[in-house]
Amino acid sequence: MKIIAIYNIKGGVGKTATAVNLAYLASTDGANTLLWDLDPQGATSYYYKVKPKVKGGGKKLIEGKSDIEDAVRGTDYEDLDILPADFSYRNMDLFLDQTKKPQKRLRKLLQPFEDEYDYVFLDCPPSISSASEAVFAASDVLLVPTIPTTLSLRTYKQIRKFFHENGYAEMKILPFFAMVDRRKQMHRLIVEHPPSFMPGTLRSYIPYASEVEKMGVHRAPVGVFAGRSRAAVSYRNMWEEVKEDLHLLESELE
Repeated sequence: MKIIAIYNIKGGVGKTATAVNLAYLASTDGANTLLWDLDPQGATSYYYKVKPKVKGGGKKLIEGKSDIEDAVRGTDYEDLDILPADFSYRNMDLFLDQTKKPQKRLRKLLQPFEDEYDYVFLDCPPSISSASEAVFAASDVLLVPTIPTTLSLRTYKQIRKFFHENGYAEMKILPFFAMVDRRKQMHRLIVEHPPSFMPGTLRSYIPYASEVEKMGVHRAPVGVFAGRSRAAVSYRNMWEEVKEDLHLLESELE
């Protein structure tokens, strides 16, 4: 089981769209896939037409007082399940801080799925917190969507610095450019020549496209309603690249 987190301190950079689309693509490969919507806003749950509600709330889930397997819901797509959001996740930091070894808690919670799922995707809220650190510790890969602008690059540097200063494996960070508008010179230049502080940047990038915005209308991944669009092709290319990088990371860690 590989755990893939989609994370950024910033909001509005395409985290949820990436999580929704990559999880869908993993399932179309025939891989048993789980998508955990950790954001109390519940956008991922909404896209998959699942009520953002967990019986007993996030507190009982984190404390192990409710069975995480009972919280999983099916989707309209074969081999793809979802662990919905819950508004109580807004207090996730508090829940984690009340447990032993909070940084290791998410990974431990997901252990029952070890033989059930090939991939677990985590759609993470925009913050830097105890919950974020639990995600950093649990994930095999951290995908960081980054808009090719000065402020977004600055945020990426903050994430990298936090990893370095707190002993997290920087090699698991895989940045990629999202919401790319090639009509803008800055976007083109940054995408074509990623900064030196972004090693491992994916070759694939996600364009600024209306199809991504229409996910909310169709409540479905882009590949379902616009499979030939630039955005759909970009997500497919990205998923192939992520799988390749996962294999390489696994080899390096052996």
